[in-house]
Amino acid sequence: MDHVRTLTADGLTYRYRLVRPTAARTEPLIALGGAFQGLYDWVQLEDALTDVACLVTAGLPGADGSDVPRPEHTVDTLVTALDAVVDDLDVPRVNLLGYSHGAVIAFRYAQRHPRRCARLLLGGVPAHLTDAPFARYREAGRLLASGDTEGFVSAVSAAMFCLDESRRVHRRALALRSFRRSLLHVTQRPHAAYVLARALGARTALTGGLTGVPTLVFTGAHDTLTPPDLQRAFAATIDGSRFVTIPDCDHMLLMERPDAVAALARAFITDSEPPAHALGPAVGRGDRDAWATPR
Repeated sequence: MDHVRTLTADGLTYRYRLVRPTAARTEPLIALGGAFQGLYDWVQLEDALTDVACLVTAGLPGADGSDVPRPEHTVDTLVTALDAVVDDLDVPRVNLLGYSHGAVIAFRYAQRHPRRCARLLLGGVPAHLTDAPFARYREAGRLLASGDTEGFVSAVSAAMFCLDESRRVHRRALALRSFRRSLLHVTQRPHAAYVLARALGARTALTGGLTGVPTLVFTGAHDTLTPPDLQRAFAATIDGSRFVTIPDCDHMLLMERPDAVAALARAFITDSEPPAHALGPAVGRGDRDAWATPR
């Protein structure tokens, strides 16, 4: 059974969705996705957590169906909105899963409120990014402004996916088609300009490290947008963190291997080991060791 709640923070109205479990063995898990994800885009996670935890999917300000932040608002506005969700849940602590743009919000929240975070899962983390992706984003923005929607979609897709055919990416063609359709839909939304600007132009330095919160950082082995080596370097700034790569995936691993992400999330929040198939047969030995032993 699920229930949608509406909240207001700093004058902005937004929503979150609560999916109640058949049984709860651990703290609720709040999922924060990328710029193009909505309240109902976590089906695999719902299935995986039904018997262990309450799932909360957050549509913070700027998400579809929520108010668009004003120019004076920053990522701190979204952190404040997330804190209001935790307050509304009326629980002492939560698990947080942040992916891509959502990882920025989740990490900032954990830094500000470590005692309210039971565990932190971060994927596709946009930390220490080079200038190259932002150059591609600027070109994509130029194409959209000129009315070349198809060119825009192709440019964004090329930035988000690893299109190198010499690298095997699970369900690449299917995920690419689905993403292109979703992106075309986004361009028609009333708040499309904000969503696209957030996804394509935001650069937030994730500095300052973190202590006191068990953290897992995960990534696709072929992620060309937020490369694994940069995410590994980011994970090293978090005390006791674990770092896992998922083989045959890129930045869009939530579409390519949602089962693996769900298995990792379930295992991490229940302090158990993921099933052998979760990381895939090609996973490096070091990643399995990292799972068993914190950094």
